[in-house]
Amino acid sequence: MARVALTQIEIPGVPHFKRGKVRDIFCVDDSLILVATDRISAFDVVMNEGIPDKGRVLTGMSAFWFEQIPEASPHHVLSTDVNDYPEPFCRYPDRLKERSMWVRRTAPLPVECVVRGYLAGSAWIEYQNGIPVGGNLLPKGLRESERLLEPIFSPATKSTEGHDINITFDQMVKMIGGPPAEEARSRSLAIYKKASAIAEQKGIIIADTKFEFGRFSEGLLLIDEVLTPDSSRFWPADEYEPGRSQHAFDKQFLRDYLISIHYDRNPPPPPLPDDIIAKTRERYLEAYRRLTGEDLPMD
Repeated sequence: MARVALTQIEIPGVPHFKRGKVRDIFCVDDSLILVATDRISAFDVVMNEGIPDKGRVLTGMSAFWFEQIPEASPHHVLSTDVNDYPEPFCRYPDRLKERSMWVRRTAPLPVECVVRGYLAGSAWIEYQNGIPVGGNLLPKGLRESERLLEPIFSPATKSTEGHDINITFDQMVKMIGGPPAEEARSRSLAIYKKASAIAEQKGIIIADTKFEFGRFSEGLLLIDEVLTPDSSRFWPADEYEPGRSQHAFDKQFLRDYLISIHYDRNPPPPPLPDDIIAKTRERYLEAYRRLTGEDLPMD
C-alpha cells in the first residue's frame, strides 16, 4: 500500500497557534508542540501535494542532531516522546508520534543564521555577480560548488511572504544587537563544523545550512529544526565534483523539476507527478538512512 502524505494536523478542541510552510504549531502555556507535516515548499511556495513520511524524517533527523552535537545546547527541546506531552496532546500518539516535539516557547530572532561551507545556491549567484556573500569577500576564480577554505556566516532576514534576503553581519548587529549576534554566529559555525565532520564520515557533504535561535533568560536557545534536508544542502560525497551543481538529498530535486517545467515561482503551484513525489521521498529517506545508520521505521 502506498504511503499517504499527512499535510495537516488537527487536535480536537485545540486551535492552531500558527501554521508555517511545513509545521503546525500548538501553544501550551509557555511551551509549544511543533508538528512536522508532510507539506513541502519550493521557492517559498507550498506545493499542493505532500511528500509521504517527510515530517517524520525532519523530526527524526533533528532529534538525532540535538543528541549528537553538544554545541547545539542549550536548545528548546523538552521531549519527543508523546507520552511526556501535556494534555490533551499525550492522547494523540497516532497523529503526533515521530513527527512532533514538545519545546520551550521563546522569542525567535528575526534572522536566519546561514552557514556556508561550499559555494552554492544564492551564494553562487552573488559571487558570480561580484557581490560579497553575506559581507564576506571570497577569493577570485572559485567554481560552482567549490569548498570554501573556511565556512562563512551569511545571515538572512526571515520573510513570512516572499523570499528571504541575504544581509551582512553588520546589518544583523543593527537588527538584534552585538552580543546576541556574536553568540548566534559563533554557535552556528561551531555546530556546522561538528555536524559536517560527522556527516563526512557517513558519506554526506553538508554544503550549507541555516539555524534559528530564540532569546531566553540566559542567552540564546537553538530552536526549530536542525540540519535536515529542508534546512540544508546534502550532497553524496562519492559523487561530489566542483564546477557544476550537485546531486542532492534535499529538495533541490523538486526545485530542479519545477525549473525544468518553467514554473514562474509564484502561487498557485503546479501539480506534482507521482514519480516526482516518490523520488523526492526517497531522497529524504536516503538522507535519514545514511546519517542515522537506520531505516525510518515503517508501521
